[in-house]
Amino acid sequence: MSAAPRPGRSGLALGLVLTGLLAGAAVLSLVWTPYDPAAQDIGRRMLPPSAAHLLGTDHFGRDVLSMIMAGARASLGVALAATAIGLGVGAPLGLLAASRRDGVVDEAVMRVNDIVFAFPALVLAILLAAVFGPGAAGAIVAIGLFNVPVFARLTRAGALGQWSRDYVSAARAAGRSDLAISIEHIAPNLAGLLIVQAAIQAALGVGAEAGLSYVGLGVQPPSPSWGRMLNDAQTLAGTAPWLAVFPGLAIALSVLGLSLLGEGLRDRLDPAWERRP
Repeated sequence: MSAAPRPGRSGLALGLVLTGLLAGAAVLSLVWTPYDPAAQDIGRRMLPPSAAHLLGTDHFGRDVLSMIMAGARASLGVALAATAIGLGVGAPLGLLAASRRDGVVDEAVMRVNDIVFAFPALVLAILLAAVFGPGAAGAIVAIGLFNVPVFARLTRAGALGQWSRDYVSAARAAGRSDLAISIEHIAPNLAGLLIVQAAIQAALGVGAEAGLSYVGLGVQPPSPSWGRMLNDAQTLAGTAPWLAVFPGLAIALSVLGLSLLGEGLRDRLDPAWERRP
């Protein structure tokens, strides 16, 4: 009798499919959409889903499917850029803190991270918007700064566990510096952990971008954004429910896909995976 499929593997497969659809829509929108996402046609406003407009049109006559495809590019771009900022800044800080464990540098790095972590992405976006104005760049920086302490804490915790390993003692005996050990030996052993967290933070980034755009601090017109589509649809939910349903589904499925991808990767990269029933 064959063993039942493991939930982790089915979740990973579903995550890959949903994330692939998100990435595919974002890439395809660079070269093709059914209609111009920014083109207004008042004569075709508020049309329900049909063969001509598969997901209908909005109150300006814009094609909803085209806007969702272009919105995928904005959401994924902001989420990935913010995750890259968090990983690129937070991971080195975590490695530095772990290499100077129980020292002044470790304490300073972690206290600064605590201060940054105390400010939600929305608060940071409001502060940046007040100085530089709203836009995708401000959303990327705000979400990216919020990601920094997440990666710093995770990297520090993982690195501290590695410093007690035999291979670190051997590297020290060979005369390797703490910096060299961190970069050449410890960092590669944390790659799987950081990849998993990056997928999870990207999922949170999609939701955060939608939230910031919903309140007017994210991607600005005429570029489509799922969050702004929801904001525009909130007064039309009774007469044109598709205007809220489709961007809401896009956000939910994107976050679900990236979350399942992260959880599936975590299970696959778990050394005890093969011993699980």
